[in-house]
Amino acid sequence: MTKNVRVRFAPSPTGPLHIGGVRTALFNYLFAKKHQGSFILRIEDTDQTRYVEGAENYIIDALKWCKMPFDEGPGIGGDYGPYRQSERKQLYKQYADELITSGNAYYAFDTAEELDAHRKDHEANGKTFIYNWHNRLKLNNSLSLSAEDVQAKLEAGEDYVIRFKMHDPKEGSHSTISTKDIIRGHVTFKKEVLDDKVIFKSDGMPTYHLANIVDDHLMKITHVIRGEEWLPSLPMHIALYQALNWDIPEFAHLPLILKPTGKGKLSKRDGDKLGFPVFPLEWTDPKSNEISRGYKEDGYFADAVINFLAFLGWNPGTEQELFNLEELIEAFELERVNKSGARFDPDKIKWFNHHYMQEQSNDDLAQQFQKQHAYLTEIDVNYIAMVVGLVKERATFVSDFWDLSHYFFTAPTEYDAKASKKAFKEGTKAILEQVSTIIESNENFTVEELQNDIKGWITSNNIGFGQVMMPLRLALVGALQGPDVFEIMFMIGKSETLKRINNATATL
Repeated sequence: MTKNVRVRFAPSPTGPLHIGGVRTALFNYLFAKKHQGSFILRIEDTDQTRYVEGAENYIIDALKWCKMPFDEGPGIGGDYGPYRQSERKQLYKQYADELITSGNAYYAFDTAEELDAHRKDHEANGKTFIYNWHNRLKLNNSLSLSAEDVQAKLEAGEDYVIRFKMHDPKEGSHSTISTKDIIRGHVTFKKEVLDDKVIFKSDGMPTYHLANIVDDHLMKITHVIRGEEWLPSLPMHIALYQALNWDIPEFAHLPLILKPTGKGKLSKRDGDKLGFPVFPLEWTDPKSNEISRGYKEDGYFADAVINFLAFLGWNPGTEQELFNLEELIEAFELERVNKSGARFDPDKIKWFNHHYMQEQSNDDLAQQFQKQHAYLTEIDVNYIAMVVGLVKERATFVSDFWDLSHYFFTAPTEYDAKASKKAFKEGTKAILEQVSTIIESNENFTVEELQNDIKGWITSNNIGFGQVMMPLRLALVGALQGPDVFEIMFMIGKSETLKRINNATATL
């Protein structure tokens, strides 16, 4: 690839960044870094009625947590700023005027009431109202009015929008717009079925369509990588590029992220219903104060979320599933992105998280664990790290550690009823008293010596291992769970071990 690759992630600050948006950002980021290009963040806030306080900061924080720093954007600048569309609004009108001058756009003075009447009239006749070449000459616009009438309306300050003239009947009914999509291959659209979309609104702001292509042109964007939902807008955008005589970037439309059932687009409601987040970070709605869960706060590692999202629609063509960010950059190709939707699997992201848990250092995990439990703040973090090393193989989240390891910190006060019935039989008390004597006489109290002494005694006395090890584990843990019994004894120490055995024999 010879040209300097420049891609952009262009979300609207209308709420928290959906996990689908994070996937779009990730694919843009991977593509840019694969080709030593630039990853740009642009905030598309032309629709001020939908603007939500705090959403822009949320987007930036989410990208940081997901390890996708942008090269240009709000807060860090760049050569093609500003990077908020609301701060660029003086740019767009000149291009809308240029399109009117060239005959590719026109003023439309139709009121909302007039358009609504047309829609209802069409519905009554079983039709759909589309503002385009079929009827534009019958409607209230600069194509149907005289130049004098148009000028009079403009001078009188009448509200108007500017519409793009999508199809000219002189081109014939077979006129099309065709292009190559990197993911979908050759795509063709019939111009005569498309509407004359508004490109400039009566409030003096451009619509998404105009602002989007003007910004992409001025920011020298080479590749537009975006969601499948923008595919119907593609012919409009290509036509705008052509009308303005600008180079057209390459397009790639990513597949939808589907519900866990595989039917329909993933939504917040699916997460609420099935108990998983759909946002990278926790979000508090500024109006309702409703809190939505985030992957970070739910205990997921950023690396696990990134690895999982990369496989929603893309595959490397190999059996490898676990990739760090550098490996993803090296392997990523847009040509290997699927056309069909990608099913969101909440269990699969847990699988990734479990893997990345094992790669975390015990010291780091211990610090995270300590912060989650006030009880642990007085305990040596090095001891906690040793405990974490024994239990993390069975954990998916740091929040799992307490259930897996509480007996390393507090003695059991009750015993699992089913396990007690299974482990404590006639003669068990005498066996545990013998085990206590062996433990008492063990001077070095290492895992190896404890194992040798107790297992040697079991073997020499022809006792079944289960008769000893089950009640011993129950005495130490309170249940038949946990890592190696000798590791537990070593960790809690001789005095505590004996105390727990005595308590169990007295209680059970």
